[in-house]
This record gives sequence, C-alpha cells and structure tokens, in this order.
Amino acid sequence: MAQVLVVDDSSSVRTEVCDFLKANGLTVTPAVDGKDGLDKLRADPSIKLVVSDVNMPNVDGLTMVEKIRSELKNASVNIVMLTTESSAAMKERGKAAGVKGWIVKPFNGAAVIATFKKLVA
Repeated sequence: MAQVLVVDDSSSVRTEVCDFLKANGLTVTPAVDGKDGLDKLRADPSIKLVVSDVNMPNVDGLTMVEKIRSELKNASVNIVMLTTESSAAMKERGKAAGVKGWIVKPFNGAAVIATFKKLVA
C-alpha cells in the first residue's frame, strides 16, 4: 500500500522522484502515464498523494486529475503537478480540477519533501 503515486512518462524523472521519496521514508508506486496512474489509484485507495507530469501520452496529467475527481469520485487525494509547463492557463485548469501545488521541473526534492510528508500525513 503506497502513500505516493508518481506519474511521469520519462523513466529518468520517474526513477529520480521515486528514489528520492523512498529514501525519505515514503512508500511509492510509479505509473508511466495518466491511464496507468488512474488504474493504480483505483487499485490502491490508500494513496494519499499523486505527483504527476502534465504532458504524457494516452492520458495527460490534467485529464487524469479531472478523472480522479469526476470518475473515481476521489476528492481526498492530494495532487501536485511536476512539469515543465508554467502557463497561467494550465495552472488555472489544474487549480479548477483540485491540484494542490504546481512545481516546475527540474525536481528539487529537498525543497518539497516537508510539504509532501504533510500531504500524506
């Protein structure tokens, strides 16, 4: 049972984020895109935090967030976007869908680990 779901189509980013979170005491499940992320969230309702990229094949990150809220009816999971996207329109769409935070890559684990731990508590 994982605390954090890390969704990114880049295997290097996914590995970096997962390894950092594991090294800091969190249990992590990786997903390769939004479709995989939705499937893994359905399978493990104990997930408390989703960290997701925006631009991915199959199902993008923001569509995944919207489906988490509408199809899965999951309003309790915390969602943070980790992406190269920084446009106001994207951030606004994320906020409207219930995204709690927006981090522009590159990933700086030391800067966010305390917040991530609060979000899974």
